[in-house]
Amino acid sequence: MKRFLVAIITLCATLPSFGWGQKGHDVVAYIAECNLKPEVYQKVVKKLGGHSLVYYANWLDNASYSDQYRYTKTWHYANVDDGFTYDTMAKQPKGDVVTAIEGIVEELKSDILSPEQEGVRLRMLIHLVGDIHCPMHAGRLSDRGGNGVIVKFFGRDTKLHSLWDTALVEAAHKWSYTEWEQQLNRHCTAERKAEIARGEAKDWLNESHAIAKEVYSASPEKGRLSYDYVAYFAPVIEQRLLAGGMRLAMILNELYQ
Repeated sequence: MKRFLVAIITLCATLPSFGWGQKGHDVVAYIAECNLKPEVYQKVVKKLGGHSLVYYANWLDNASYSDQYRYTKTWHYANVDDGFTYDTMAKQPKGDVVTAIEGIVEELKSDILSPEQEGVRLRMLIHLVGDIHCPMHAGRLSDRGGNGVIVKFFGRDTKLHSLWDTALVEAAHKWSYTEWEQQLNRHCTAERKAEIARGEAKDWLNESHAIAKEVYSASPEKGRLSYDYVAYFAPVIEQRLLAGGMRLAMILNELYQ
C-alpha cells in the first residue's frame, strides 16, 4: 500500500496543470452558450450529440491523458519566457494553444469532417478557448507556466499555476457557473460584447502573456498572498472569463450562422 501511495504521489507531481479549473471552464462555456444565436445554438447542440457546451467544457483535460488524444497535451498553453514574444519564442513542435485553435477553426470551416470528427473538434475548441484566456497558460517556459513557483495563499503552499487555475477563481466569488454568467453578462451591451469579441487567437494569447508578467511581479516565490491579492486580481479573472465566453460565442456564431 505504501509503495502504491508513493507511486500515485510521484505521478501527480509530474502531471502538467491544464487551464482554468472546472469552474472557470464551465463559466466560459456557459457565457458562450448564452450568447449564441438561437439557430447556432441548435446546430451546435446537435453536433455535440444533444449535450450543452458546459457538458464538454472540461472534456479535453481528461482526454489529453488518453492514448487516443495524448497528442493534444501541448495544446493547452503557449509558454513565453522573459524577453520573448509569442512570435520570437521557440514553438512547441506538437503545437500550442494558438496553433490548435487556428487549426481546429480551419478544419471546422472546411466542411470535410465526419459528424464524429466535427463533434470532437467542437469539444476541443470549447476547452481551448478557455485555456488561452488563462494568464498562466502564457507564462514562462522556464517555470512551466508558474508550476515551478510556490507561493503561500492564505498560509498554504500553492503552485502559482494552480492558484490561477482554480483557487483564485473560487476565492474571487463563491458563485455557480450560472451565477458567474448572470453577474458578468447582465450589464454587457451589444456594443460592449462586440468590442470584447474582437481579435484572434494570437491576440488573446498576447493579452494573457501581458497579464502573466504582472502576475509574476505580484507573486514572488514564497510570497504571502491573501485578501489584497484576491481583491486586486478578481476583476482580472472576471474580465478573462467574460472575454473567453464572448470570443467562443463569436467563433461559433461565425462558423454556424
